[in-house]
Amino acid sequence: MDATTVATVRNDQVLQGREVERIVHGQPVMDGAGVKINRVLTQPLQRRLDPFLMLDAFGSDQANDYIAGFPSHPHRGFETVSYMLSGRMRHKDSAGNEGLLSGGGVQWMTAGRGVIHSEMPEQEEGLMEGFQLWLNLPARDKLRAPWYRDFDATQIPRFRTEQGVAVKVIAGASHGVDGAVRREVTEPIYLDIELPAGASFSQALPAGHNAFLYVYRGEVAVGGKAVAAGRMAILANTAGADGVLLRAEAATKLILIAGRPLGEPIAQYGPFVMNTQAELAQAVEDFRAGRLGEEAQQTAAAQH
Repeated sequence: MDATTVATVRNDQVLQGREVERIVHGQPVMDGAGVKINRVLTQPLQRRLDPFLMLDAFGSDQANDYIAGFPSHPHRGFETVSYMLSGRMRHKDSAGNEGLLSGGGVQWMTAGRGVIHSEMPEQEEGLMEGFQLWLNLPARDKLRAPWYRDFDATQIPRFRTEQGVAVKVIAGASHGVDGAVRREVTEPIYLDIELPAGASFSQALPAGHNAFLYVYRGEVAVGGKAVAAGRMAILANTAGADGVLLRAEAATKLILIAGRPLGEPIAQYGPFVMNTQAELAQAVEDFRAGRLGEEAQQTAAAQH
């Protein structure tokens, strides 16, 4: 199927929509070598929004806010999903992967047992805007081999509803359209939704999934509650609810994310996310001893 066109779109009928449980403003933070970020899914929300660990939103047309980028740093035990709305960012890692993430593109990286990577801007002016999501791995997969793939904008499946709502399906499925990525255990759904003024949209969600949305343009109404730009809405796990109903009075853009919770212990120390303190200590020791990068290089050599 051509990712840019869909001949037939099945309607996802939602009989009872989820309500907004809580609106989150996020925290301005500096990360990497000094990149300004709005961290909207923070560590205290990890249990509530299991299997998601973090969501960062970044956007600035001031080069000083992003130019220093994210020099080499390690990860173990989870996946990172970077979605670029505008700008250009170069990825390099210890497994030998390299790619350029640009407007509309997605980078999906499974750190698994360990990878060291950098994400550096390839622009010195103009707007850089996008998101990075951290998705936890189940205990059985935390020490799996690293994996990486870039998707450019044309490789993200998309469709348009009769009301003119434009949907990009990064992960999971929406209205019969399969996304670019699927995951068996966490079953993530990741949609970018653009609603014209006055348009509505429904998205079916499995009852057991935790879900939230983040508005980056305009304002959306969920169950009669308004969610403004720059805000994250945690969707209630309402008994009997089978999805979410969205309505926009003005032109609006948002991302909608949902996933099946793992229900496992979460032990985090910076860029390492494991299940126990002992596993965290091992991750730190492996990194300090230079073993994280070596393991990734050995995996890459074996695959070639």
